Amino acid sequence: MTTETFAELVAAEDVLLFVNAAVTATGQREFHSAAGRQQLSLDFLHEYVRVNYRRVYAASLALDINDHNAVRIVQGLLEYASEASPAEKRAEGRLIAARLAKLPPQRVYRLFRGLRAAKVNNRRTRAIMRDWLAARPDPAHDAVKYRAGLRTAVRHAHLPLEDGAAPAGELGAFLFRPGKLPRYRHGLLDAWRRAHYEQGAVAELPFTVAEGFAARHGMKRAAFLERMAPRMTRLERLRTQGQRGGAAPQERAAGTDLTVMPLTRLALYVLSLDAPARLRHRAELTLALRTAARRAAGSHAGRWGRVAAVLDDSYSSSGSGEKRRRPLAVALACHFLLEALAAPGAYAPLWTSGVRDPLLVRPWGPTPLGLRVLDALEHGPERLVIVSDGWDNAPPGLAGEVLRVWRTRLDPGRSTSVVHVNPVYDADGFDVRRLSPGVPTAGIRDAEDLPALVEIAQFSEGRTGPAELYAYLDRQVARFVTAAPSGGPL
Repeated sequence: MTTETFAELVAAEDVLLFVNAAVTATGQREFHSAAGRQQLSLDFLHEYVRVNYRRVYAASLALDINDHNAVRIVQGLLEYASEASPAEKRAEGRLIAARLAKLPPQRVYRLFRGLRAAKVNNRRTRAIMRDWLAARPDPAHDAVKYRAGLRTAVRHAHLPLEDGAAPAGELGAFLFRPGKLPRYRHGLLDAWRRAHYEQGAVAELPFTVAEGFAARHGMKRAAFLERMAPRMTRLERLRTQGQRGGAAPQERAAGTDLTVMPLTRLALYVLSLDAPARLRHRAELTLALRTAARRAAGSHAGRWGRVAAVLDDSYSSSGSGEKRRRPLAVALACHFLLEALAAPGAYAPLWTSGVRDPLLVRPWGPTPLGLRVLDALEHGPERLVIVSDGWDNAPPGLAGEVLRVWRTRLDPGRSTSVVHVNPVYDADGFDVRRLSPGVPTAGIRDAEDLPALVEIAQFSEGRTGPAELYAYLDRQVARFVTAAPSGGPL
């Protein structure tokens, strides 16, 4: 092996390691590691990849990484712009614009505050902020809901305010001289003014803003939520259901169509219900989960042939205080997605606890991954998908040994494709925890990304080289930028 080839392989491994971290890690506490260790580990990875593989660091924005790491990458690219060539800056500008268009607005405004704190105010940064704000559908809504963020962005980048539907000058007066105008002609801005002393105006505001005014006026929580229900988003209605007078789950979900929810969010909602509620509404919840799974499967539905899944519902799948039941929700969502991806009647799910009813899963017990992998392989699947945090402990290491023997002795021709997807970042290893060197592992945050992550995982198996990996990244970047609503600043 030449030195150049060895260097390319090391670079490819570094890239895959960073992608796994950027998909799963959020700097929050996990079951096996504290938040401080998570943050230190992420800090190192971001700096290491940005300095050594800046092109790949930027290209990661086109992958299914989580929002936390997307924001960190954007800030890193803008804060250290001097490290990039003019051509790299142009490519980065398009990627940044495309990614910001997909991010929730509160995260973008938080990014702008971070850029101001870091004193990043170059021409490219100002152009990116200007173009993103110009694309916002309702500046007055942002002024009310994200007032501090919008004010910081406008002040930091010296941007002219686009009033949109607001009369000229009102938006600036609202942001920088609140209370100076006796009234606003824009309805939402004036509702915010009146809400300081008039309870009736509270219901005209966005829910998160109205909550503060409701507390100030001493409004009863249940009555306030009922009044605000028409103005809530679907997720806000689900999040506040338990606070509406103890109604049954189906009654509390009135006006909420569960079938349109994203698959992983829906799985989190299902797990938030107690077992009796899940049983009472089994038909509704199962229909919603299967509908969301078919939507996520898309063109892949029914094309994966015979599929077996090993799904981790051990105690560690309870997650942490910040990511409550997240690993179990990913496993539950993957169960329904794999059911949709498999050929009809050709799907075999095996939960580590032995439970047979996926709607009743709960985090408990050890993690006998090795035994469940043996059971799964007995079905003779074309694909075996393992969804687990990788802490195989009943007995320890059995899963890795089973997979090693299977791959080297029993199935050297690879008639069965095996992939491990892991929803938990291992801060000590700077990666997601792996079961076996011979089995590709990919980090996963949302089950909807499973088909794409299986494609990425093949690069960690060693059957494809660095050239194929970089070609894949280039294709993803081209697709991502082309699909974006704007080409971004040059």
